[in-house]
Amino acid sequence: MSIWRGRVRRDHPLRTIREIANAALADLTGEFAELYPPRLGRPSIPPERLLRAMLLQAFYGLRSERQLMGRMEFDLLFRWFVGLGVDDPAWDHSSFSKNRDRLLAGEIAAKFLTAVVAQPQVKHLLSSDHFSVDGTLLEAWASIKSFRRKDGGDADPDGPGRNAERRFHKEKRSNESHRSLTDPQARLVDAADHLGGRQGLRLAAFVAALRARSVSPHIAIDGHVRVTGKPRKTSVDGRVTRHSGYSVSQCCRKRIEEVFGWIKSSAGLAKVKLRGRDRVDAAFTLALAAYNLIRLPKLLAASA
Repeated sequence: MSIWRGRVRRDHPLRTIREIANAALADLTGEFAELYPPRLGRPSIPPERLLRAMLLQAFYGLRSERQLMGRMEFDLLFRWFVGLGVDDPAWDHSSFSKNRDRLLAGEIAAKFLTAVVAQPQVKHLLSSDHFSVDGTLLEAWASIKSFRRKDGGDADPDGPGRNAERRFHKEKRSNESHRSLTDPQARLVDAADHLGGRQGLRLAAFVAALRARSVSPHIAIDGHVRVTGKPRKTSVDGRVTRHSGYSVSQCCRKRIEEVFGWIKSSAGLAKVKLRGRDRVDAAFTLALAAYNLIRLPKLLAASA
């Protein structure tokens, strides 16, 4: 590694990230051995290098594996981080994709994230004093035209090409009656659930269920005012908002929004490139690991 000594500056944040990532990967040696038993041989791309390359793809917002391999050809920083020598050939993008899918199928992403936060220099940054739960929607890799009736009653012909015309006029579609042909686990989203409509009723039931379990619902209040000048009704009343912990929760809530924002805009998950919930979950978890890693250089420096 002496050839890299003068090529990557000492204060580059990827140095800290690589050190922590390598320690986490070392903890997964047994997991890699189970995933790639000797009788099947080692994969064409070592899993440690594969994971480092996938992290770089998230760090730098590279949209495709072809783009990642193109960057690997000439970028010495990428080669150093992944573990390739100066003259080592970059991998074929299709081979990289196949090896990636095999790796994600082994729940390695979740185990890698757990190994990262378990590192001694990272563990002391964690706290159990407060936790928040939130969710976000990821656009599936499935065209709206791929949703067809489960009973096969569609009257539209397939037509030429992969993007044939579909007539949706006066057709009611739902997850109960329709299913995507390209990704059967993709789901239609009801706009009313996010723009009003039944959301208030579901939120009221959710708040009631939390209180039945003695959980204080620190849910954000819709501060919009109706056209009549009266504020919107809310299920979160003074029993919750009077406590100082509620204000703390609202301040911390924005941090989750920032995580989701980075994962979608920078890590390229605004629209997923994988099909099936298990594979999407693995890609999302790896993006979470990448987000934690890029924050660590500053956090560790501040706590030193």
